Amino acid sequence: MLVLTRRTNERVIITLPDGATIQILLCEVRGDKVRIGFEAPRQIKINRLEVQESIDRDGERVAHVRS
Repeated sequence: MLVLTRRTNERVIITLPDGATIQILLCEVRGDKVRIGFEAPRQIKINRLEVQESIDRDGERVAHVRS
């Protein structure tokens, strides 16, 4: 795991193997809350962990129903 220190309005850029980039912007820090912005090509899906887990569970349910 890479751990970085950033200040407000500083970015981190991730370059994918196909050359596409994802930019992560530290928007705001307020107490123990951090607001983060993401810029990525539309075909790249970005979800919070709990949302992705829900999507994955729903996908598993659909797969079992179709079997």
